[in-house]
Amino acid sequence: MPKFSLAALTVLELPPPELVEVAAACGYDHVGIRLLPSTAGGVAYPLMEDAAGLKETLARLDATGVTVADLEVVAFRPETEVAGFAAFFETGARLGAKNILVAGYDPDLKRFTDRFAKFCEAAAPYGLTADLEFMPWTSVPNLRAANSIVAQVGQPNAGVLVDALHFDRSNSLIGELARIPVGRLHYWQLCDGPAKRPATMEEMMHAARFERLFPGQGGIDLVSLIKAMPKDIPVSIEVPTAELAKTVNAEARARRALEAAKKILAVARP
Repeated sequence: MPKFSLAALTVLELPPPELVEVAAACGYDHVGIRLLPSTAGGVAYPLMEDAAGLKETLARLDATGVTVADLEVVAFRPETEVAGFAAFFETGARLGAKNILVAGYDPDLKRFTDRFAKFCEAAAPYGLTADLEFMPWTSVPNLRAANSIVAQVGQPNAGVLVDALHFDRSNSLIGELARIPVGRLHYWQLCDGPAKRPATMEEMMHAARFERLFPGQGGIDLVSLIKAMPKDIPVSIEVPTAELAKTVNAEARARRALEAAKKILAVARP
């Protein structure tokens, strides 16, 4: 079995110290911490501006043995400047994080590619990779587009981030994965969703951000995807379930997500 990470979005109501505690209680190896919001006004825990919160998170990490896999979300928009991420990188290094989730919302792909290259260069001294997540509603809508940008950037710490839901919803192909150098895949995100794709982009975004299914409980061909992914990279379990969260607490949801992930991986890799 690979190492498993509890993605921030699965239990986004939990501040980082509590996220670490829940991950440890459920048996996760890692956590992902959302330092920056994915959308304006979205939930995030900016530890680079919260010395007490950072200190408490570090103490919980040390006490539990859980480590930080990735930091979220660096969303590149036309006005994004790489110079503004110094505190973010420094905090990531203090947390011992390995990867940064990057999303491209800049329609000028040449500008975005140039800035992403600079971002990779700036992150490298802190021991951080920069992993470009493709999503159908962004300027990097599918696996092919993400891999093309990462190839152009040519930075050793640049990666492609595969999310099972986005992979399916973007009509990306298993065969395309085989053409990605293994060194570009640092970790990936596992979840499930209905076999029928949403009818509109708005519905697709809502489902991705608020209502996914536990692995193996939907209609996405996870077995083929699991078989195509490197066996030794961490699996981030990202399953937001906003409706279920009204009646089921964070730890119970995180536990169900991990159990479901282990079950589907055992099927795909007997």
